[in-house]
Amino acid sequence: MAFGITRKELMEWKKKVKNGEIAFFTHFWYDPRFPEYHSVTKVGCCHKSRLIQWGKEYGLKEEWIHEHRQYPHFDLLGEYQLKILEKNGFEDHIIRFKLKPQR
Repeated sequence: MAFGITRKELMEWKKKVKNGEIAFFTHFWYDPRFPEYHSVTKVGCCHKSRLIQWGKEYGLKEEWIHEHRQYPHFDLLGEYQLKILEKNGFEDHIIRFKLKPQR
């Protein structure tokens, strides 16, 4: 379940993914397997080959892709999440979801 995003933001992500764009969205999240993380960034694209190539640029493995029928995507956590958001200009996600320690 996604918390901290609007329905409009989710629908925009889905539209971009279906249109073959590399699309990002971050939301608050909890999974007991990863209690140290409070958010996840989903990076998706309906063209799996494009998503695989994009992931290789960041050291992401093809087998890490979630094979959602319409919305294949990587789930980014922790250092991968922060590094990739920074490199792609998503400072707003970093601030909004408090991904950097406050100074």
